[in-house]
Formats: sequence, C-alpha cells, structure tokens
Amino acid sequence: MAKKKQGEGSTPATAALTKAGIPFEIRAYAHDPHETDFGGEAAAALGVEPERVFKTLLAEVDGELVFGIVPVAGRLDLKALAAALGGKRAVMADPAVAERKTGYVVGGISPLGQRARLRTVLDSSAEGFTTVLVSGGRRGLDIELAPADLVRATGALLAPIGRAG
Repeated sequence: MAKKKQGEGSTPATAALTKAGIPFEIRAYAHDPHETDFGGEAAAALGVEPERVFKTLLAEVDGELVFGIVPVAGRLDLKALAAALGGKRAVMADPAVAERKTGYVVGGISPLGQRARLRTVLDSSAEGFTTVLVSGGRRGLDIELAPADLVRATGALLAPIGRAG
C-alpha cells in the first residue's frame, strides 16, 4: 500500500497520516445523499465485507468524550467501552456535539486528524484483518490501512467493544 500525498482527496485525516509517515490507501465512492447507513453504503460501494469497514462513534464515558471504533456490521457496546477505559457509564454523544468537537459531519467522522485528540478504543476484531477501512473525513471517502497503523495514529486501545448488530 503506497503512502498518499496531500492533494485530491486530502482531508485533515489524510494529512495527519501523511505527516506521520503512515501508509494508507484512499478509497472513494459516490455517496448517495439520501443514504443514512453510511458504513453499509461504504462497504457495498467499495466491495468490502462490512466486518472490515469500521465506524467512528463519539460517546461520553463518565462525562469525558471518547471514540469507539467498531465494525459497521455491528454496534458499539457502551458497557464494554466504559469498562475498557476504566469508567462506569457510557452514553452516545449527541450528533451535533460530535460534529462540533470533531470538525467532521456525521457519516464522515474520522478517528484521524481530529481538532482535539480524544481517548480512542478500537474493537479488537480489527486485529483479524490485514487492513481495515475507516472514514477519511467526509462521506464517500474511506481510508484503508493496517490496524496496527490505525492504533499508532490514534493512540487507540484495543478492546472487545463491538457486538452483533
């Protein structure tokens, strides 16, 4: 997988990976503006199994904003997320808060290139793949990279935080 340079398809997420020297591949597709299952749309459009496409969700653990990254084929287990971070209770963040804090729109929230770095937990199922896909910072743009590189770029903790949808 070749490292991509800034330019066409450049977002804060791709710029962060380029600056860190982390190899990745841009995977773009035509986003349907009427689609609300953003992860499912990405998996189908890119011809990738949904277990390899991960969604970035903003949650609050004991009042602290954090990211949970799980396969689009499943759901975020809030209890497991709280436990992974040593917290007691987790709830999903309001979508407006997610957009304001990340600088990205819902359906295009990337765990990379954030305005402020938040604690991040990546579902441990990612370790079962050579590469995974996450949002590249806008709808219709995913980034493919090795799970270990995603962990390195985000400072993520690996834990079983996903559950079947």
